[in-house]
Amino acid sequence: MSTRPLSLFGLGSSRAYAERIAAELNVALAPHEERGFEDAEHKARPLLDVRGHDTFVVHALDGDAGQSPNDKLCRLLFFCGALRDAGAERVSAVVPYLCYARKDRRTKPNDPIITRYVAALFEAIGIDRVIAVEVHNVAAFENAFRRPTVHVDSAPLFARHFASLLGEAPVVAVSPDAGGAKRVEQFRAALEVLTERDVASAYVEKFRSSGVVSGGRLAGDVRGRTAVILDDLISTGTTLARAAAACHAGGAARIFAAAAHGLFIGGAPGLLDCPLIERIAVLDTVPPARLAAEAVAARLHVIASAPTVARRIAELHDAA
Repeated sequence: MSTRPLSLFGLGSSRAYAERIAAELNVALAPHEERGFEDAEHKARPLLDVRGHDTFVVHALDGDAGQSPNDKLCRLLFFCGALRDAGAERVSAVVPYLCYARKDRRTKPNDPIITRYVAALFEAIGIDRVIAVEVHNVAAFENAFRRPTVHVDSAPLFARHFASLLGEAPVVAVSPDAGGAKRVEQFRAALEVLTERDVASAYVEKFRSSGVVSGGRLAGDVRGRTAVILDDLISTGTTLARAAAACHAGGAARIFAAAAHGLFIGGAPGLLDCPLIERIAVLDTVPPARLAAEAVAARLHVIASAPTVARRIAELHDAA
C-alpha cells in the first residue's frame, strides 16, 4: 500500500468521466483552476499542495465543439507540467481517448509517425506514465512511449455486454478490417468463456488511400449467425456501415456493432438509422454529444469503462 497521497484531477469536458473514476476510488476530485484568456491562450493549476503526491490527470483528447484535439493536448501537457513544477512525486496521464493514435506508421513516403511525436511531448513535459483506453494499435502505442504505459482493453467490457444479449443463436465476431483482427480475437475468446459455446470469427477487406476507402469482401462464414462487428472507434461511420453491408450480403441473421470510442463525426449520426444494424454499443470515453438524445436512447448503448480505469489507477497507486 502506497504511503503517498493520491490526487485525481479531471480537466475540461472529461470532468464527468473523472468524477465516475473518483466515485469508484472513493476519493474526491482534487480542486484545480482552468482559465482562458482573450487571445485563446490558457492556463491551469492545482488548487492544493501536491508536493509528494501520486497525481493522476484525466483528459480525453477528442475534438468537440469547444476544443480541438490539439487544444486538449496542450492543456493536458501544460497542467501535467504544472504538477511536476509543484513537486508532485509522480504524474500519470489518464487518457480515455488518445488523439493521433491512428497515425502510428508510415503508409506513404515521408509520412509522419505522429503517435511517436505525441509520446515525445508527454516525455518532455515529465509525465511518468500514460493510461489509455483501447488505442488503435497497442503495439505501436507501447513502442512509441519510453515511459511505462497501461492499456485498458475494451474486449472484456464488450464481451460482458453482448453475452447477455445474443441468446442461443450461433455467433460470429467480425473485424471491419484486417488490422483489427487481434482486438476481435480477444473479444471472441472472452465471449466464448462467458457464453460457454463456440464463437466464430470473420473480417471484412478494407483498403484506404488518400482518404478513399475501398474493398468489402468478407472472409469467414456469417450465414445464419448473429454478427457482432467490433472496432476501436466510430469516426464517420463508413467502416462499420460497409462491414454491416458485407455481413448482410453474407447472410447474417442479426447484426450488432460496437466501438470503444464513439466520435460520430460528419454523417456518422446516420449510422444509428442504418436498418442493417440492430444496435450499437460504445464505451463512455467520449460523450455522444453530436447525437440527438432520442437516437441515443433508441439505438445506442453506452458501457461504463471508468470502473475498469479506476481499478488500474488503484493498482498503480498501491504498487508505488
